[in-house]
Amino acid sequence: MFLSPLLQSSSGCISNMKPGNQTHVLEFSLLGFFQDSENQHILFELFLSMFVVTVLGNLLIILAISSDSHLHTPMYFFLSNLSFADVCFTSTTVPKMLVNIQTQSKSISYAGCITQMYFFMVFGGMDTFLLTVMAYDRFVAICHPLHYTVIMNPCLCGLLVLVSWFISLSYSLIQSLLMLRLSFCTNWVIPHFYCELAQVLTLACSDTLINYILLYVVIGFLGIVPFSGILFSYIRIVSSILRIPSAHGKCKAFSTCASHLSVVSLFYGTGLGVYLSSDSSSWRGMIASVMYTVVTPMLNPFIYSLRNRDIKSALKKILGRTLCVQ
Repeated sequence: MFLSPLLQSSSGCISNMKPGNQTHVLEFSLLGFFQDSENQHILFELFLSMFVVTVLGNLLIILAISSDSHLHTPMYFFLSNLSFADVCFTSTTVPKMLVNIQTQSKSISYAGCITQMYFFMVFGGMDTFLLTVMAYDRFVAICHPLHYTVIMNPCLCGLLVLVSWFISLSYSLIQSLLMLRLSFCTNWVIPHFYCELAQVLTLACSDTLINYILLYVVIGFLGIVPFSGILFSYIRIVSSILRIPSAHGKCKAFSTCASHLSVVSLFYGTGLGVYLSSDSSSWRGMIASVMYTVVTPMLNPFIYSLRNRDIKSALKKILGRTLCVQ
């Protein structure tokens, strides 16, 4: 899902420029929200506040889980990894945008752009995989409760996270290395607030066929497979919950996966909004991208803390210790 907006520009500039128009670019210009010059101060404060809330909220989740031994379970292990990925995901785009707004500079270096794309793909991929792994965890907990501790053992949990990291890092590295071989046209303006892969590919004058082939293959793998896994898990979960005789038992079973289902809906819903935007560089497309890259990671800690007694209890303990120290 995090690659979905990249589909929109597949018919861009692939190899239709003359060799004389090709050059090695030193920096790009991120047009982004600079189109609205009158509200720069408001945009800076808005994105700064959202970034601070995102970082603090997710770090508090990680701190609560690591400091409370009762939360050292597979579900919270995956949640702490998701919070870490969310902090990094937001940090790949927002700080640079804030610096550019504050300094009134639109530039980002060529190396900085490639680096930003690399980490954006890495942590976007991690979000996708971790949500899938968490859906499998809820499936085992509800459909096979007696075998949960045996199936979701520490070795398997660690292996699932390591495989997620390996796939995300490998694809991102390959795509970034393929970007390094491209030459670019004289137009180096990216009409977005970060270096989106699809937008950068449209500026290339050399052949991008290999880039797009890899892109489509990975979209099929990282988009369809994880979503199918989540969908399958929840079909089985709903089926198991409906077989529980008591209404109280059904509510209790559903409450164990309600937070995850809310996060999945938010993640894929905003991602679909980016995909359905006719032009990702338009205001509507950029707002959809903000919802996907900034708002979703910001809301995740609230969803898990407000709907989870264990997290709320751990956060209260941290607050109590802090007040006692002061």
